[in-house]
Amino acid sequence: MKAVLEFRVEDIIEKFDTKAVIFDLDGTLLDNNSYHLKSWLEYLKNIGRDISEEEYNANINGRTNKDVIQYIYNRQMPEEEILKFTLEKEALYRKLYKPFIKPLSGLIDFLEVLRNKGIPMAIATSGIQPNIDFMFEEVPIKQYFTEVVNSSHITKGKPDPEIYLKVASLLQISPKNCLVFEDAVVGIKSAKAAGMKVIAVATTQPKEELLLADVIIDDYNF
Repeated sequence: MKAVLEFRVEDIIEKFDTKAVIFDLDGTLLDNNSYHLKSWLEYLKNIGRDISEEEYNANINGRTNKDVIQYIYNRQMPEEEILKFTLEKEALYRKLYKPFIKPLSGLIDFLEVLRNKGIPMAIATSGIQPNIDFMFEEVPIKQYFTEVVNSSHITKGKPDPEIYLKVASLLQISPKNCLVFEDAVVGIKSAKAAGMKVIAVATTQPKEELLLADVIIDDYNF
């Protein structure tokens, strides 16, 4: 198994020829997937559906709400119906997580170093805009990001590479020079398919499930 790597930010930039850094949100900027799991479990309980943590990691974590909702209900839906269910679940998540929200350990210092070195940063999340707004209201990091792309900006969710290719295009940086931080296997596959290097953050899934990444870390305390 790949060891957690200890390095300086300068090492990251040099090792991966980094000209931009792209972050997933859930489980990567925030260690919040346990709250997404809790909110999904409560939501599913309300509709009489049980789900294991293994099923959650395989079919929900890292995917768009559109894909998840249709998976849960096992049918194709019109956008209006998907949006209704999505907003119900995500409002529950924000209510549960608000008293506990905080950035992943070491994140803000890491963002500050990247900014001081002139490295543009972006977010590529399968989440929705209200959750992004919620994070920015509670955690002071909005100023670090040049671009923020969410599920409403794409047609195919992770593990398809569309979202990461879109961010690279907006940043006007070649995918080969983009370094991605991800916590989920589907996100790692998405970034890899886009031709990017990936550092996995082991907040959500065991390290042995993240071996597709180039490096595995626990947090941003380099």
